[in-house]
Parts: sequence; structure tokens; C-alpha cells
Amino acid sequence: MLTLLLGLLPFIMVLGNSMLIPILPELEQSLKLTATETSLILSVFNIPAALVIPFVGFFSDRYGRKKIILFSLLFIFIGGFLCFMSGFLDRSDDAFSLLLVGRVLQGVGTGGTTPLAMALVGDLYTGEKRAKQLAILEVFNGSAKILAPIIGALLALFSWYFPFVVFPLLSIVLIMAISLKLTPQVSGIDVMKLSTYKDEVVKVLKSKWNLLIGTYLLGGIGLFILFGMLYYLSYQIEEIFHIDGFFKGFTFVFPLGALTLTSYWTGRRLKGSTVNEVDFLMIGSIIMLISFFLMIFFQSFSFYLGLLTVGFGGLGFVLPTISLMITSSVNDRERGIVVAFYGVARFGGVALGPIVYSLLLDKPILLFVLSFLLLLFSSFFFWVVRKEGRFVLRRT
Repeated sequence: MLTLLLGLLPFIMVLGNSMLIPILPELEQSLKLTATETSLILSVFNIPAALVIPFVGFFSDRYGRKKIILFSLLFIFIGGFLCFMSGFLDRSDDAFSLLLVGRVLQGVGTGGTTPLAMALVGDLYTGEKRAKQLAILEVFNGSAKILAPIIGALLALFSWYFPFVVFPLLSIVLIMAISLKLTPQVSGIDVMKLSTYKDEVVKVLKSKWNLLIGTYLLGGIGLFILFGMLYYLSYQIEEIFHIDGFFKGFTFVFPLGALTLTSYWTGRRLKGSTVNEVDFLMIGSIIMLISFFLMIFFQSFSFYLGLLTVGFGGLGFVLPTISLMITSSVNDRERGIVVAFYGVARFGGVALGPIVYSLLLDKPILLFVLSFLLLLFSSFFFWVVRKEGRFVLRRT
């Protein structure tokens, strides 16, 4: 039961973005929005999450993981309810405003789900059991990436606002279950004052900056391109190729399925200390660069979807490897801070990707060139910075 509850926390976080990707064109049409306004529906969810994450660990250390998780789920419940109710307003301007308010509240709540699920695994398990539970969290995360577009597309057959009903329903079930099943849990690390925490943040970033900036940039750019391209794909398959409903959601299974499968395979391979993490980064980066370079020259939908699937498969090599390198390069006291700021980089990429790509919907070649150049820059920057400061991996 505890494994299921912990797994549903990252599951609901992934739903917050991936479930809406297929229905964005319908949202735009129903509420009479511009492409940029539509992209804000994703971004106002991710920006609050990015801002909240650095403080979630601090407050959970002081007040307990359970309390902060319950507060986070309450925000998701209220936000999801407001998003759903926005569909009943007559004026599209009012509906859009209420929808954005709900999405902001959802984002605030989401900042306390996945990070604290991982923290609880660290609190409750050790050794092989901890590794097993973390792998299960990744399974839930990956499953949500595959199922979310299908769920969103199916519910949108009733109306554009129906997918939002999932959030209050799932969050209220989790609130009740966690209240009953999860005992109060406090981290074993000494509780710090806020001023001390701030000093620790500055100290870690100064001492580890040459090690972390390259990985933060590579991970953030990877998520920036991932959600930017998914946003672009949503418009491609509906407006140009006229694929709608269930089949539209099913289309997303191919690139997201490749990302999930390679992430899971890479995570399994990285559990042993015999594998060179840098090799996985190199393989993944090369696959992504080749795929996005070819997209510049092949504009047909079949080529685009195939190359995007291969490219996201390459990203599946990169993201788990970066997570391991970041968490293994610092000690226990520094880990929470370092991982929190990596979360900021990831959510920042997810937030900005749809906004930037919305401005390039009618310029596909420029969009693909931008993707390729960003990948080239972030990969090159990582290798340059890595020579200046080597990661010392701590196998704990």
C-alpha cells in the first residue's frame, strides 16, 4: 500500500503537464486564445513548482514529510477543482483567468509531491530496498508519461475541461489514504534555521558550481526541448494531419514510450558501479543531435514522428545519468540542496519550452534549428566544464 501511495505522487505530477498536451489546440479554440496564451496553461503550472521546490525540503525537515505532502495535495485539489469549474463560465476571458489561477495552485502543490516522495524513500528504506523503491517511482513516472496523453485525449471527447476532474479526484483519494496509512516522518538530518539553510545553499553552489552548472544546463535544455516539441507535435497532428480524439493521444505514446523505456533501461544499467556514466551521456547526446539535425531536412509527419521518437530515446540515456551524477557527487547534507536546484532547472525548462515553441509554430525549420543548436551548445558546454571539475561519484 505504501509503495502505491508513494508512486502516485510522481504520477499526479506528470499528469499535470502530459495529460494536457494533446488537448491544447482544443483549449485554444474553445477559449479563443492565441498560441502564446495557450502555452501559458503549461508554464504557469511549472514556474510555481520550480520556485517552491527549493523550500519544500527545508519545510519538510522542520514540520515532517507527511504534513507538507498533505498541504501539497490540498493545493492540487483546489487548483484542479478551479480548473474544472472554469469550463462552466460563460465568458472565455473569465474562464481563462480562473483556469490560470487553478494551474498556479496546482503547480505550487506539485512542487511538494515528487521531491518528497523521493525524500520519504530515503527516510524509510536503505540499501537495496531503497534502490528498488526508487526504481518503482520511475516506473510510475514513466507509466504516467505514456498514459497521460491518452487519458487527456479521451476525457476531452466530453469537453476541454473534463481532463481537469482527474486532479481533485485523485488528490482527495491520496489525502485520505496518506492521512490513514502514512505515519509522521521527519528527516534524520538536523533541522536548520532558514538563515542557516540560505548559507548552506550559497556554500554548496560556490563550491560545486563548476561540477553542477553543466549538468543543470544539459538537463534543463533536455526538458525544454522535450515539452517544446510535444507542444509543437500537438498542433501538427491536429491542425495539419487532422488526427483527433483517442488516436491523437495514442500518437504521443511513441516518443514518450521511447523516453520511458530507455530511461528505465539506463537506470537499471547504472545501478552497478561498473558502468561509465559519461558513456551513456555521450551516446544519448549523439543520438539526440543526429535526430534533431535530420529533422531540419525531413518535414513529413512520418519522418518527424520517427526522428522525434529516436531523439527522445536518446534523452532517455541522458536524464537518468544526470540524476545519478548529481546525487552521487555530493554528501548527504548537500544532496537535498543540489537536487532541489536541479528540480528548478528541470521545471524551468518545462515551463519555458512551450512558450518559446509557441512563437515558432509557423516556422518549423527555425524551430528544429533552434533545438539542434541548443542541444549542441549544452552538450559542448557540459564537456568543457567537466574537464575543469571532475565528478567524484560516491556509491552510497
